[in-house]
Amino acid sequence: MKPRGQLMIEHRLIEKMLHVIQNQIPLIEKQNRVDPVFIDTVVDFIKIYADRTHHGKEEEILFRALSAKIMASEDKKIMAELIEEHKFSRQVTADMVQAGREYRDGRMEALAAITEKLRILVDFYPKHIIKEDKVFFPNTEKYIRQEEQENMLDEFNEFDRKMIHEKYASVLESLK
Repeated sequence: MKPRGQLMIEHRLIEKMLHVIQNQIPLIEKQNRVDPVFIDTVVDFIKIYADRTHHGKEEEILFRALSAKIMASEDKKIMAELIEEHKFSRQVTADMVQAGREYRDGRMEALAAITEKLRILVDFYPKHIIKEDKVFFPNTEKYIRQEEQENMLDEFNEFDRKMIHEKYASVLESLK
C-alpha cells in the first residue's frame, strides 16, 4: 500500500461519519433539540480522528516530507490550501464545542449555531477529501521515492500507535 492508500481509507471513515451527521441535521431541526452526547461524539471524532490522527499524518509526515522537495508551484499552492482548510475545520469544531457548552447551559439559541457548524462540516469535508484524493495525492507521489513511501507508511503506523495513548492521557488530564 502507498501512503495515500492509508489516508484514503481514513477518508472513507470520515465520509461515513459525515453521512451520519447529515442524517441527524433534519431530526435536530424537526425536534428543535440535540442530544449533547451526539455533539460530544461528533466533536471527539472530528478532533481526534479527522484532525489529530488523519490531518496529523498529513501535516506532520506527508507535508513535512514534501516540504523538503522541490515541488511544482501548483502542488505547493494546493498543499498550502489544504493546511488552511485543516485550520478552518479546527475552528469550526472549536465553534461547535462552544455552541455545545452554551446549549448545555440552557441557551436554546445555540442550537442554530450547532446545526450551522454541522452543515459546514458536511459541506466542507467532501470537497476537501476530493481535492486530496483526486488531485493532491496523485500529483505529489512523483516527489516521493518508493523507499520513502515505505518509510512513510511505517511513520503512519507509529503515529497511529501513539494516538491511543495521547487520547487517553488527555481524557485522564481532563478528569483531574
